[in-house]
Amino acid sequence: MTAHRKLTIREAYVEASLFLHKHNVSEASACAELLLQHLLGWTRSELLLRWNELFPVERSEEWGHLLERKAAGEPVQYIIGEQEFYGLVFEVKPTVLIPRPETELLVEQVIRLGKQLWPEASGSGGARDGVGSDQPVAGGIGAAGATNVPVIADIGAGSGAIAVSLAVHCPEWRLLSSDISRAALAVAAANAARHGVGPRVTFLEGDLLTPYIERGLRLDAVVSNPPYIPDADEEGLQPEVRLYEPRTALYGGADGLELYRRLVGQLSQLPAMPALVGLEVGIGQAHAVASMLRDIAEWDEIDIIPDLAGIERHVIAVTYTRTDESGT
Repeated sequence: MTAHRKLTIREAYVEASLFLHKHNVSEASACAELLLQHLLGWTRSELLLRWNELFPVERSEEWGHLLERKAAGEPVQYIIGEQEFYGLVFEVKPTVLIPRPETELLVEQVIRLGKQLWPEASGSGGARDGVGSDQPVAGGIGAAGATNVPVIADIGAGSGAIAVSLAVHCPEWRLLSSDISRAALAVAAANAARHGVGPRVTFLEGDLLTPYIERGLRLDAVVSNPPYIPDADEEGLQPEVRLYEPRTALYGGADGLELYRRLVGQLSQLPAMPALVGLEVGIGQAHAVASMLRDIAEWDEIDIIPDLAGIERHVIAVTYTRTDESGT
């Protein structure tokens, strides 16, 4: 689709919305607006203020190409290269999962409980013994030995949405974030730098908790949104998910629970059990994951938190008095 005749910005938007709707694009109008903002380099407010200006005819070919990509099913977030999450804008590429709104609720719960668990945490930097000596992919943990600074591990970094959001909103915390994909870690590290928290987020390459276990790192909290879609559900997914988002970030084995079994099974291999474990889960998986956590440790609370659609989406396990291996 191209617009070589003279149109206002608004007219170009209306035509684009109709074009995308005709190609069965969900939320066609919202997609057209995002693509216009991207093309013109404008904020939404600027777009609305300049609604009646003429569409720049020299951008017509590029505009048509953007619309054709969206009409073919490509996620708008990959086209514009960004997605908003927890009030922050993240770079996204096809090498990482697009952050979802429901994951914001997981971040919210971790912040709420973390402030209860570590009210004494200061913003002075530092980390637990054994953490600061590691050589990170990007960022750093700071000086070892400041035991009042909680260390939070985000398993499955992806775009860095969880770890970076926690680092931005809880500047007194130290963040570790790992992923099996080096390409994903590069995106996550770029997002940490973008939001000014690069020095407080260390990125590690490896599978689930393995990089932490190998380094003997003691973690106060483990947070993860692992792949949880059952393999058999692949054909039922929306094409923009199935055809464009990375498979390694989507599928969780025959029943979708493979990564949870492995992750929960590794918790006991850490130097001490984390005080907080927060996991996002798929539809119908919450009670099975809660049972896994219940089987490996004594928790003060294991809560199942619904998302805004009422789906049981997050499993949060907390212990308010943690005892390390020495009994102290």
